[in-house]
Amino acid sequence: MTAIEPSNRPGLEQPAFRHELYPYRGDAQFLSGTLGYIREALEGGEAVVVAVPPAKASLLRGELADEHDVTFVDTTTPGPNPGRLIGAWVAWMQERGAGDRPVRGIGETAWREARNAAHLSELRYHEWLLNRAFARSAAWSMLCPYDDADEDRDALRSLSRCHPLIRQDGRHMPSEDYLTAEEYPFEALNAPCDPFQELSYAHGDLAAVRSKVAQCASDAGVSEDQRRKLAVAVTEIATNSIRHGGGSGTLRTWIQDSTFLCEFRDAGYIPDVMAGRTRPTVDQMGGRGLWLVHQLCDLVEIRSTRDQGTTVRLHVNVDGQQD
Repeated sequence: MTAIEPSNRPGLEQPAFRHELYPYRGDAQFLSGTLGYIREALEGGEAVVVAVPPAKASLLRGELADEHDVTFVDTTTPGPNPGRLIGAWVAWMQERGAGDRPVRGIGETAWREARNAAHLSELRYHEWLLNRAFARSAAWSMLCPYDDADEDRDALRSLSRCHPLIRQDGRHMPSEDYLTAEEYPFEALNAPCDPFQELSYAHGDLAAVRSKVAQCASDAGVSEDQRRKLAVAVTEIATNSIRHGGGSGTLRTWIQDSTFLCEFRDAGYIPDVMAGRTRPTVDQMGGRGLWLVHQLCDLVEIRSTRDQGTTVRLHVNVDGQQD
């Protein structure tokens, strides 16, 4: 395994939420690292939540017998959209944490099952956002095993940018590549594929937006059930554009790699990078629209800056790989 040296970056402080990347090769290294992490937790009176692929879960179950403080969760429950994963982790860890009891998570993402480059980019962004989601939860920590069998240094470095800590030989050390909130670079969205359909919209044009999307989605082979979900999602996004994005926006639709895409551009700005990724509370004012959109679409990409405005892309799979 490629060695990762401790960071020498000045001013890099260990975060309250301990988010560790664990590169491994083979089942033996997977077990030694994760079991060591679990045993540390149990010895400290902590609960453990494990969200790993079924084959890896079977390996761990065989070693842990009936350990009641370790809970295995179904990683398919949140569906394919990485934007749903933080909400799932919040629920899983809250269910296991009683009072102030610390909880440790083990989450292995199925990187090699990423549908396309956009999906892979959003998976990495999710890993980085975990640091924001649990920043004030000092009692919580998470280990992210990563199968480094391909010895892909670039892929490993990309993930190191998302994790403040690296675990090796049973110890964790600062990641020299970790990017703080001010440093994290959004990956630029690719240009829409030709041919694409375009429609400008403003107040009073929601029906036209829904009609345009419905026709384009039907032409692209999107199922009737998916079109109903998409109609709700596009209504939410277009409404946000009109209310908060300067009163107007531009819709583009196209098909790419067996995926139907709707892109909304407006002049607004979304300052909260966590918008739509955590379940709204009962008494919360606003913030439900993006949460709902994440539940309805197979992938959601959001890029928002003060000077360039906001772009939201909704992805719907059209080749039978929907959730």
